[in-house]
Amino acid sequence: MSPMQRFLASAAAAIAAVAFAPAAMAACHDCGKVVDLKVVKKEGEASGAGAVLGGIAGGVLGHQIGSGRGNTAATIAGAAGGAYAGHEIEKNRNTKTLYEVVVEMENGHTRTFTYHERTRFRVGDNVKVVNHKLVRR
Repeated sequence: MSPMQRFLASAAAAIAAVAFAPAAMAACHDCGKVVDLKVVKKEGEASGAGAVLGGIAGGVLGHQIGSGRGNTAATIAGAAGGAYAGHEIEKNRNTKTLYEVVVEMENGHTRTFTYHERTRFRVGDNVKVVNHKLVRR
């Protein structure tokens, strides 16, 4: 085979490879895969009402203990303890649990979607963002 025939044969093979190659899939900018699931506890905030109510209740209970200077000390200790307990109870009552779904998008970026309730997504799920919401694909 002459050099020209070899060149033409390899060129024909290259053209055939390109012509019959499977079409490349278009990139999906809204597609990705779930790579992590997180449970996040968001500590609640206290307004101060719990501390005030707890302080009053603790002071009343402390006042019923002892007499004289012991009564005053018990009232102060009861008010302080009640205020602290009321503050903590209010914070715990306002604590929220959030669920985060971490998605690695096909473009290499990572996005996190936050939910107030547990989701059915699992690590490895193929997903797509539709109208700012995460759906399986």
